Amino acid sequence: MKRIAIQGERGSFHDIAAHTYFTDEQVELMCCATFEDVFEKVADDSTAIAMLAIENTIAGSLLHNYELLRESGTTVVGEQRLHIQHCICCLPDDDWSTIKEVHSHPVALMQCRSFLSNHPNIKAVEAEDTAGSAAYIAGNRCHGCAAICSADAARLYGMKILEDSIEDNKHNFTRFLVACHPQKADAFRSLTEVNKASVVFSLPHEEGSLSKVFTILSFYDINLTKIQSLPIIGHEWEYLFYVDLTFDNFTRYRQAIDAITPLVKSIKILGEYKEN
Repeated sequence: MKRIAIQGERGSFHDIAAHTYFTDEQVELMCCATFEDVFEKVADDSTAIAMLAIENTIAGSLLHNYELLRESGTTVVGEQRLHIQHCICCLPDDDWSTIKEVHSHPVALMQCRSFLSNHPNIKAVEAEDTAGSAAYIAGNRCHGCAAICSADAARLYGMKILEDSIEDNKHNFTRFLVACHPQKADAFRSLTEVNKASVVFSLPHEEGSLSKVFTILSFYDINLTKIQSLPIIGHEWEYLFYVDLTFDNFTRYRQAIDAITPLVKSIKILGEYKEN
């Protein structure tokens, strides 16, 4: 039994990602209102696993989650990419003629902007969660209200799907990270299969400091697949660099980390795992 802490309700994309990643395994969901709550669950229970969205091909990076991940002390042990498809759903006895509002997470509303613009008579209302919107409307019998969520969530809460695949961009994917207590990491991964790492570092304020790091990574045949910079609060014009690295040789990857360590002010390996 895997105990997974997610942000959102049953039927949310975090729920779908968790069940997709842990296919053919029993999953017990711990549904949380916020990502802060997710990491609190893992801190309180060393057997709990966090599943959190980290970036979307349309909306970009979830910047706050990078900070929460770094501060949590958890270790990333896996990733899951999920194709995001939205539907609009309502109570069984509602239809297009009765819908006045549509509720969903702000990102989901943004991803369906063109669809919503074709229905100017429907007011968009921001909510904490996609599946939670469907659960709320179903539980409170909110006539005249629709939700944008996954088709799985619509069916789970007994909602009628008015239209499926309403997202503007059909190439809409979200990448999720799987994180756990460091002492439990080896139970979820095999170092012989590891070919990706997430690392965060800061640099001295010197000319060419970042290019020197990249040069060394290139020398050791390390591929940089993502870089995200975030300001260091309280230190003007200083930044943390979150990078994802892929490699074919684990030993050379570790040698590359050793080689760049003297060039950076600080460095932390957030996790080493198998690329999905």
